[in-house]
Amino acid sequence: MASNEKNHSADYENAPVPQSERRSLLTMFMIMLGFTFFSASMWVGQQLAAGLDLPGFIGSLLLGGLILGLYTGLLGLVGAKTGLSLDLLARRSFGIKGSWLPSAMISFTQIGWFGVGVAMFAIPVANELFGGSVGVQWALVIVAGILMTASAYFGIKSLTIVSYIAVPCVAILGTIAMVMAVVRGDGSLAQQFAKEAGGLGIVTGAGLVIGSFVSGGTATPNFTRYAKNGHVGFWVTVVAFFIGNSLMFFFGAVSYVFVGGNDIFEVMVNLNLFYLAVLVLGLNIWTTNDNALYSSGLGLANIFGVKKKTMVLIGGILGTVTAIWLYWNFCSWLNILNCTLPPIGLILILDYFVNKKNYEEETELKQVNWFAVIGVILGAVVANLLKWGIASINGMAVAAVCYGIGTVVSKKK
Repeated sequence: MASNEKNHSADYENAPVPQSERRSLLTMFMIMLGFTFFSASMWVGQQLAAGLDLPGFIGSLLLGGLILGLYTGLLGLVGAKTGLSLDLLARRSFGIKGSWLPSAMISFTQIGWFGVGVAMFAIPVANELFGGSVGVQWALVIVAGILMTASAYFGIKSLTIVSYIAVPCVAILGTIAMVMAVVRGDGSLAQQFAKEAGGLGIVTGAGLVIGSFVSGGTATPNFTRYAKNGHVGFWVTVVAFFIGNSLMFFFGAVSYVFVGGNDIFEVMVNLNLFYLAVLVLGLNIWTTNDNALYSSGLGLANIFGVKKKTMVLIGGILGTVTAIWLYWNFCSWLNILNCTLPPIGLILILDYFVNKKNYEEETELKQVNWFAVIGVILGAVVANLLKWGIASINGMAVAAVCYGIGTVVSKKK
């Protein structure tokens, strides 16, 4: 077994992660918490603060966090139990060639968000320092793109190092800035929320909470496959995602109600903490961006049959050179694509629990499971077009029905 393990890439893009390579509980918590430190989630915090009072805001966080936690937690369990990445799980549930669809979708969205994240760092820093100079924006984009691509290139070890540095830094400094803003503000936090509250309902707010990170959360198995066991994979994901996402929503909400912005960066600048603001912004984006690029590299490696490192470099270059264009033109499209990924995750979960034997022993894989493929396509269409309920749940429900029909049909053959 040891000799076989040496023949695999350190990223295990084509094989389960062996027990000898599994990581500690603390390391997994840091990686998963850093994964959720996503600056775009602060934008959602702004939307929630604009539409809800404080009790409604907290209610949305709890309801949305419960649903998102259950979805990502189950994916975390499956990844840890099997040691398989999202793409290797998809080979069993979608078929070898059928897995190219989820791999392409996750790769496309994660490269897109990587580019947006790079620009989310470069544009505000350039605006503050050099009045929005385009040359400075591009210089910062290139530097940030290189650094974030490098950490994804070197795999789980470098992701761990970045997370151990960034997570405490962002959490502590961001929280201090948030508390300072509340203390200096005109009135309590509840009073400030009440001033801004609009017509947003708790269910709609919960939908925003879920949608903010459901696309990234679908890639959870790519990281929890390094967890010691299924219990760790499940609970570390649930707890880390709830804490991390909630913190980002609070950062965005406090920024909106106290300084009219959508990012803790703006709060810290307002508090004359500019250089700390740059540090927090950069580290906050870095922890999500390297995870996103790592996932896209695994997905593209599954499609093209090449090393993950090669595809990380290609994805990093694409995301970097298109970063500013993506930031100004593509965010709405990426939000539409967010609705296409939950059906993938649900099918991975269902297939694991329905066909556990296929994951415990070597079996011949199908080329394409058409019911799974159709489930994702129809689920994505329904999630984007149906205006009732929560989009991601609507999509998952349709995917589950299609997958269930396929399971019944295959058992009758």
